[in-house]
Amino acid sequence: MQTAFLKGFATSAALIIAIGAQNAFVLRCGLRREHVLAVVLVCALSDALLITLGVAGLGALVQDSPRLLLLARYGGALFLVVYGALAARRALHAESLTTRDDAPLTLTAAVAACLAFTYLNPHCWLDTVVLLGAIASPLPAPQRTWFGIGATSASFVWFFALGFGARLLRGVFARPLAWKILDATIALVMWAIAWSLLR
Repeated sequence: MQTAFLKGFATSAALIIAIGAQNAFVLRCGLRREHVLAVVLVCALSDALLITLGVAGLGALVQDSPRLLLLARYGGALFLVVYGALAARRALHAESLTTRDDAPLTLTAAVAACLAFTYLNPHCWLDTVVLLGAIASPLPAPQRTWFGIGATSASFVWFFALGFGARLLRGVFARPLAWKILDATIALVMWAIAWSLLR
Protein backbone atom coordinates (compact mmCIF):
# COMPACT_ATOMS: atom_id res chain seq x y z
CA MET A 1 0.00 0.00 0.00
CA GLN A 2 2.79 2.41 0.93
CA THR A 3 4.62 1.67 -2.34
CA ALA A 4 1.48 2.35 -4.40
CA PHE A 5 0.85 5.60 -2.46
CA LEU A 6 4.43 6.79 -3.04
CA LYS A 7 4.29 5.80 -6.71
CA GLY A 8 1.08 7.78 -7.17
CA PHE A 9 2.47 10.76 -5.25
CA ALA A 10 5.75 10.84 -7.20
CA THR A 11 4.11 10.35 -10.60
CA SER A 12 1.51 13.04 -9.98
CA ALA A 13 4.12 15.46 -8.63
CA ALA A 14 6.31 14.95 -11.69
CA LEU A 15 3.36 15.79 -13.94
CA ILE A 16 2.02 18.87 -12.15
CA ILE A 17 5.25 20.54 -10.99
CA ALA A 18 5.88 22.06 -14.38
CA ILE A 19 5.16 25.50 -15.75
CA GLY A 20 1.66 25.32 -17.15
CA ALA A 21 -1.53 27.30 -17.42
CA GLN A 22 -2.92 26.18 -14.08
CA ASN A 23 0.31 26.74 -12.16
CA ALA A 24 0.92 30.17 -13.70
CA PHE A 25 -2.58 31.29 -12.69
CA VAL A 26 -2.22 29.97 -9.13
CA LEU A 27 1.16 31.71 -8.79
CA ARG A 28 -0.25 35.00 -10.00
CA CYS A 29 -3.20 34.82 -7.59
CA GLY A 30 -0.83 33.91 -4.77
CA LEU A 31 1.42 36.87 -5.50
CA ARG A 32 -1.54 39.24 -5.58
CA ARG A 33 -3.24 37.51 -2.61
CA GLU A 34 -6.46 37.19 -4.56
CA HIS A 35 -8.81 34.43 -3.39
CA VAL A 36 -5.85 32.08 -2.80
CA LEU A 37 -7.73 29.50 -0.70
CA ALA A 38 -10.58 29.26 -3.23
CA VAL A 39 -8.14 29.02 -6.14
CA VAL A 40 -5.99 26.26 -4.65
CA LEU A 41 -9.03 24.31 -3.46
CA VAL A 42 -10.69 24.43 -6.89
CA CYS A 43 -7.47 23.31 -8.59
CA ALA A 44 -6.73 20.53 -6.09
CA LEU A 45 -10.31 19.24 -5.91
CA SER A 46 -10.59 19.30 -9.70
CA ASP A 47 -7.37 17.30 -9.95
CA ALA A 48 -8.73 14.89 -7.34
CA LEU A 49 -11.88 14.38 -9.42
CA LEU A 50 -9.97 13.82 -12.65
CA ILE A 51 -7.44 11.49 -10.99
CA THR A 52 -10.30 9.47 -9.47
CA LEU A 53 -11.98 9.20 -12.87
CA GLY A 54 -8.70 8.11 -14.45
CA VAL A 55 -7.93 5.51 -11.80
CA ALA A 56 -11.52 4.24 -12.11
CA GLY A 57 -11.01 3.62 -15.83
CA LEU A 58 -12.39 6.68 -17.64
CA GLY A 59 -9.07 7.24 -19.42
CA ALA A 60 -9.73 4.39 -21.82
CA LEU A 61 -13.15 5.84 -22.72
CA VAL A 62 -11.72 9.32 -23.37
CA GLN A 63 -9.07 7.90 -25.67
CA ASP A 64 -11.77 6.11 -27.66
CA SER A 65 -13.77 9.32 -28.32
CA PRO A 66 -12.12 11.29 -31.15
CA ARG A 67 -14.85 13.96 -31.10
CA LEU A 68 -14.40 14.65 -27.40
CA LEU A 69 -10.63 14.85 -27.81
CA LEU A 70 -11.00 17.20 -30.80
CA LEU A 71 -13.40 19.50 -28.96
CA ALA A 72 -11.13 19.65 -25.92
CA ARG A 73 -8.11 20.24 -28.12
CA TYR A 74 -9.43 23.23 -30.07
CA GLY A 75 -11.48 24.71 -27.25
CA GLY A 76 -8.50 24.52 -24.92
CA ALA A 77 -6.18 26.05 -27.52
CA LEU A 78 -8.53 29.00 -28.08
CA PHE A 79 -8.81 29.68 -24.35
CA LEU A 80 -5.01 29.56 -23.90
CA VAL A 81 -4.38 31.89 -26.85
CA VAL A 82 -6.77 34.51 -25.42
CA TYR A 83 -5.37 34.26 -21.89
CA GLY A 84 -1.84 34.47 -23.30
CA ALA A 85 -2.77 37.66 -25.15
CA LEU A 86 -4.05 39.19 -21.89
CA ALA A 87 -0.80 38.27 -20.14
CA ALA A 88 1.23 39.74 -23.02
CA ARG A 89 -0.73 42.97 -22.76
CA ARG A 90 0.05 43.14 -19.03
CA ALA A 91 3.73 42.53 -19.76
CA LEU A 92 3.83 45.77 -21.77
CA HIS A 93 3.05 47.79 -18.64
CA ALA A 94 5.72 48.54 -16.06
CA GLU A 95 3.85 48.63 -12.75
CA SER A 96 5.09 46.98 -9.58
CA LEU A 97 3.12 44.69 -7.28
CA THR A 98 1.87 47.61 -5.22
CA THR A 99 0.96 49.90 -8.11
CA ARG A 100 -0.56 47.56 -10.69
CA ASP A 101 -3.75 49.16 -11.93
CA ASP A 102 -5.55 46.17 -13.41
CA ALA A 103 -8.78 45.47 -11.57
CA PRO A 104 -8.66 42.74 -8.93
CA LEU A 105 -10.34 39.46 -9.80
CA THR A 106 -13.70 38.79 -8.24
CA LEU A 107 -14.17 35.45 -6.52
CA THR A 108 -16.48 34.33 -9.32
CA ALA A 109 -13.94 35.27 -12.00
CA ALA A 110 -11.10 33.53 -10.13
CA VAL A 111 -13.09 30.30 -9.71
CA ALA A 112 -14.28 30.44 -13.34
CA ALA A 113 -10.68 30.86 -14.53
CA CYS A 114 -9.54 27.90 -12.39
CA LEU A 115 -12.28 25.72 -13.81
CA ALA A 116 -11.38 26.78 -17.35
CA PHE A 117 -7.66 26.15 -16.82
CA THR A 118 -8.53 22.67 -15.61
CA TYR A 119 -11.44 21.43 -17.69
CA LEU A 120 -10.65 23.26 -20.95
CA ASN A 121 -7.02 22.17 -20.85
CA PRO A 122 -6.50 18.86 -22.67
CA HIS A 123 -3.05 18.50 -21.08
CA CYS A 124 -4.74 18.38 -17.68
CA TRP A 125 -7.06 15.61 -18.88
CA LEU A 126 -4.22 13.69 -20.49
CA ASP A 127 -2.02 13.91 -17.39
CA THR A 128 -4.67 13.02 -14.83
CA VAL A 129 -7.32 10.90 -16.53
CA VAL A 130 -5.36 9.21 -19.31
CA LEU A 131 -1.75 8.96 -18.13
CA LEU A 132 -2.29 8.40 -14.40
CA GLY A 133 -5.22 6.13 -15.24
CA ALA A 134 -3.02 4.06 -17.55
CA ILE A 135 -0.28 3.75 -14.92
CA ALA A 136 -2.80 2.72 -12.26
CA SER A 137 -4.78 0.27 -14.42
CA PRO A 138 -2.44 -2.77 -14.08
CA LEU A 139 -2.42 -2.50 -10.29
CA PRO A 140 -4.71 -4.66 -8.14
CA ALA A 141 -7.78 -2.80 -6.84
CA PRO A 142 -6.47 -1.94 -3.33
CA GLN A 143 -3.14 -0.70 -4.70
CA ARG A 144 -4.93 1.27 -7.42
CA THR A 145 -6.90 3.05 -4.70
CA TRP A 146 -3.72 3.92 -2.80
CA PHE A 147 -2.08 5.06 -6.03
CA GLY A 148 -5.00 7.46 -6.56
CA ILE A 149 -4.78 8.72 -2.97
CA GLY A 150 -1.05 9.34 -3.41
CA ALA A 151 -1.58 11.18 -6.72
CA THR A 152 -4.33 13.32 -5.20
CA SER A 153 -2.18 14.10 -2.15
CA ALA A 154 0.62 15.38 -4.39
CA SER A 155 -1.83 17.73 -6.10
CA PHE A 156 -3.05 19.17 -2.79
CA VAL A 157 0.50 19.61 -1.46
CA TRP A 158 1.66 21.31 -4.65
CA PHE A 159 -1.22 23.75 -5.11
CA PHE A 160 -1.28 24.81 -1.46
CA ALA A 161 2.51 25.28 -1.46
CA LEU A 162 2.40 27.26 -4.71
CA GLY A 163 -0.57 29.43 -3.80
CA PHE A 164 0.39 30.27 -0.22
CA GLY A 165 4.17 30.12 -0.78
CA ALA A 166 3.98 32.75 -3.52
CA ARG A 167 3.82 35.49 -0.87
CA LEU A 168 7.48 34.77 -0.09
CA LEU A 169 8.27 36.22 -3.53
CA ARG A 170 6.37 39.48 -2.99
CA GLY A 171 9.61 41.39 -2.43
CA VAL A 172 10.91 40.26 -5.79
CA PHE A 173 7.64 41.22 -7.49
CA ALA A 174 7.69 44.70 -5.99
CA ARG A 175 9.95 45.44 -8.97
CA PRO A 176 8.18 46.27 -12.25
CA LEU A 177 10.67 44.20 -14.26
CA ALA A 178 9.76 41.03 -12.31
CA TRP A 179 6.08 41.43 -13.24
CA LYS A 180 6.98 42.05 -16.87
CA ILE A 181 9.06 38.86 -16.92
CA LEU A 182 6.34 36.82 -15.16
CA ASP A 183 3.57 38.02 -17.47
CA ALA A 184 5.73 37.58 -20.56
CA THR A 185 6.60 34.05 -19.41
CA ILE A 186 2.94 33.27 -18.77
CA ALA A 187 2.03 34.51 -22.26
CA LEU A 188 4.74 32.40 -23.89
CA VAL A 189 3.77 29.30 -21.90
CA MET A 190 0.08 29.71 -22.80
CA TRP A 191 0.89 30.14 -26.49
CA ALA A 192 3.35 27.23 -26.48
CA ILE A 193 0.75 24.92 -24.95
CA ALA A 194 -1.87 26.15 -27.43
CA TRP A 195 0.53 25.55 -30.32
CA SER A 196 1.29 22.04 -29.07
CA LEU A 197 -2.46 21.31 -29.04
CA LEU A 198 -2.93 22.50 -32.63
CA ARG A 199 0.03 20.62 -34.15
